[in-house]
Amino acid sequence: MKKQLCCFMMVWAMIFIWGSTAYAGGKILYVDSYHEGYAWSDGITKGVRSVLSGADVELRIFRMDTKKNKRKSFIRKMAMNAKAMIEEFKPDVVIASDDNASRYLIKPFYKDAELPFVFCGLNWDASAYGFPYKNVTGMIEVASVPKLLEHLKPFAKGDKIAYLAADVLTSRKEGRYYRTLFNLNIDMRYVKNFASWAKVYEELQDACDILIVGNKAGINDWDDNAAERIVMTKTKVPTGTLYDFMGKYALIGYTKIAEEQGEWAAKTALRVLGGTDISTIPISKNKKGNLIVNNKVAGGMKITLPESMILEAVQVIE
Repeated sequence: MKKQLCCFMMVWAMIFIWGSTAYAGGKILYVDSYHEGYAWSDGITKGVRSVLSGADVELRIFRMDTKKNKRKSFIRKMAMNAKAMIEEFKPDVVIASDDNASRYLIKPFYKDAELPFVFCGLNWDASAYGFPYKNVTGMIEVASVPKLLEHLKPFAKGDKIAYLAADVLTSRKEGRYYRTLFNLNIDMRYVKNFASWAKVYEELQDACDILIVGNKAGINDWDDNAAERIVMTKTKVPTGTLYDFMGKYALIGYTKIAEEQGEWAAKTALRVLGGTDISTIPISKNKKGNLIVNNKVAGGMKITLPESMILEAVQVIE
């Protein structure tokens, strides 16, 4: 019995030692399409660091800074700078967040190469870049529309859904995915200015049972105070949003978590460092979300949100 116990302890000791040294000397480069200080990038970085802090690996970060600098000449230059860092640092795995790193770095220079890449933060699908390659996998970024609707339906009188957003390419792309990916019949409304937004918002209160409030980006004359007044005085149907910064204009928000993207990418990078063939790791999509509830809007609608929902929320707007 003593001999068996001794062997058992030795096995566990070996597992512990292997677990703490399996990645020793490994090198990971994180290429961020955007910049430090941008909330989404900071969340992904936090997720990456939280996973890798317990692993004996060297992490370097390269910021392409293409959120503020959108010129193609600049983006291509930064992609070349990232490539130069790869050649100098010689990482074992590269994590790449958001579209420009995939479009300008991975696709033109590393398709089916030996160096493994783990992407994250690509909106909706990765088909624009031909992913997956034999050396590329990742996590796509999908809005949690079904989960938002699940929270809104208890307050709705029917199932007619509408979507109101700025008349820009990104919003129209999102609207198409709401229909195709989630098989939803949605009344899509796109507006170019704030006056139109206010008019359509009020009209939709009598034309739908649930209203998804899309991104205001692209409505250049947006008026925060006027929008809040309209929402407080005109809202009749349950409204929801998938953006945390739009939470004050909706009854309920259900938003993506940037940290989830970074955590998944870092864990996948460690799997590759540990010997897993990256081509066997399927592309994933985000599953978590943050619930936001707006008691001000609820009060204006003369409804009371359940205590369980309040407790689940990461933000309660009073």
